[in-house]
Amino acid sequence: MGRAGVDRPGGLMPVGTAERPAEVTAARRRWLPRRAPDLVVVFGYLALAGWLSSRQWGRPDRLFHQAGDQILFEWMLARAARAVLGGEDPLWSDALNAPGGVNLMANTSVLGLGIPLTPVTALFGSQTAFLVAVVGCLAGTATTWYVLLRRRLVESRWAAAVGGLVCGFAPGMVAQAGAHLHMAAQFLVPVILALLFRPEPAAARAADDAARGTGRGGGVWWPGVLLGLVVTYQVFLGEEVLFFVALAAGVFVFGYALADRAAARRLAPAVAGRVGVGAAVAGGLLAYPLWFQFFGPGHYRGMPFHAYGYQLDAASFTAPARQTVFGDQRPPGLLAPNLTEENSFFGPVLLVLAVVVTIWLWRRPLVRALAGCGVLFALLSLGTPVRLDGALTELTGPYRLVAGLPLVDHVVPARFALVCVPVLGILVALSVDRIRSVGRAPVRALGAAAVAVALLPLVPTPIRTVPVGPVPAFVAEGIWREYVPAGRTLVAVPPVTNAGRSPAMLWSARTGLAFTAPGGFFIGPVAADDPTARWGAPDRPTSVLLRRVADTGEVPSVTEADRRQAVADLRHWRAAVVVQSGLSTGEPVRRTVEALLGPARRIDDALVWDVRPLVG
Repeated sequence: MGRAGVDRPGGLMPVGTAERPAEVTAARRRWLPRRAPDLVVVFGYLALAGWLSSRQWGRPDRLFHQAGDQILFEWMLARAARAVLGGEDPLWSDALNAPGGVNLMANTSVLGLGIPLTPVTALFGSQTAFLVAVVGCLAGTATTWYVLLRRRLVESRWAAAVGGLVCGFAPGMVAQAGAHLHMAAQFLVPVILALLFRPEPAAARAADDAARGTGRGGGVWWPGVLLGLVVTYQVFLGEEVLFFVALAAGVFVFGYALADRAAARRLAPAVAGRVGVGAAVAGGLLAYPLWFQFFGPGHYRGMPFHAYGYQLDAASFTAPARQTVFGDQRPPGLLAPNLTEENSFFGPVLLVLAVVVTIWLWRRPLVRALAGCGVLFALLSLGTPVRLDGALTELTGPYRLVAGLPLVDHVVPARFALVCVPVLGILVALSVDRIRSVGRAPVRALGAAAVAVALLPLVPTPIRTVPVGPVPAFVAEGIWREYVPAGRTLVAVPPVTNAGRSPAMLWSARTGLAFTAPGGFFIGPVAADDPTARWGAPDRPTSVLLRRVADTGEVPSVTEADRRQAVADLRHWRAAVVVQSGLSTGEPVRRTVEALLGPARRIDDALVWDVRPLVG
């Protein structure tokens, strides 16, 4: 649905032609200057993404602000590398949640990142792999949007570069990148849209071919196959993003059809054909993984939390995000569920600019469809009832109409606002492109200043970090192997079941899943015969006791019944050793564990209990 004449074929040589060496050299000389600006844009995106993650590079003692989520994704990246190098099942693991195991396909396993990053994980560890993934997700998303804008929608590289910058580095993208790789990995979204919505001339030719029965189908079959392959890959990056793409594409198509019915009728057959071919390809490739996710061992039903509770405040759309130049010193508020869900926070000037651009370019069906799509998803992100500046109102948003629908009930309402990011990015790119075409210099200068003022509140700052205890030498240097025979586990204190910051999970990730551990931070079923979703493994009395001590710092009165229960729980976990290290409440926890299991032995920077004599 781009403008005629904006598509660029990409410079491929025609089949059957050949060039002499001198001509090849000349062609290369011509190519380099032509592509140099594009390379500068891409390197600029990479540099910005690297700077945003700079507070953690070379700092194993730091994690991004939502530490539990980073631990989860470090573990997932380490597990993907182990699956590749060891030839193990990538959809399942028994290295966590002993003795039950974890259905990785039913969790955010990001295999689409973990498998390609296997060399990085194997050589440099899970933390470096996580940071490379963060940089790749931010810069990659900006780059693919830049390419789509440049080839389909705008003439100016500047316009495409600014649009890509908004799409890849808006506050919501930076907030998600610090914790949720599956939400930040949006670099295939422009690819999906480019394959789905081809320029009108190609679509029209494909429709004509189909009508004449020529069977060429160049606008349907090959793009449809590619669409199916890309959709399949996106499933292994993040299914939630794919769900948003499908919803947004449907809303966009409806809006475009209302804006230009004649064009919609011409385009519909080819678009429907590509969707059908893509669905067939993706369905065949994803049949087993999706079966494993929804019906395999460790599957669950529902969610362990109420998604509707994670909504945005209406005031968030004009407020500065905390991870920006104007928001860093702002005290935490109640405009977003948490730091990682600041998915709006565009500032008032950008919203005013979007309205002005929409009115200015209202005659273009693309702009009208985009505007409608952005407004709808912004309203959906408000949930119901609508909040305004921290206070509940009597307004009920449109989310109420869809909250009970299948799949929608699994989606956090606050994330609907992520659809507004590319909508605004495209509108900004269109405005810059139109401003550059204005003949009068003062008008161009005024327009450029307006865009700069609108984007200034979005300028991000490096992602904040929090301290984390190091992996104890007892674990990192492999000393534990002397104490843990095959088939037994290492239990970190406290043995976390449903809390985010799991020491065992972090130690496991940073040692390449060298040992098996109970518990962990994941979503699984309540029990083998009850698929109701819950965070982590089912609670055991000893894990509840030790987690309470770690949270409160209060030492309880330990009874003989508590000691017998601790031995029973250790047998359930198939424990060989219990290890404590790096806890801020270390002394109360140590005293409690010693009351349960007896004196500890200090090995380097860890307290170790060899429980093999107790559990048999």
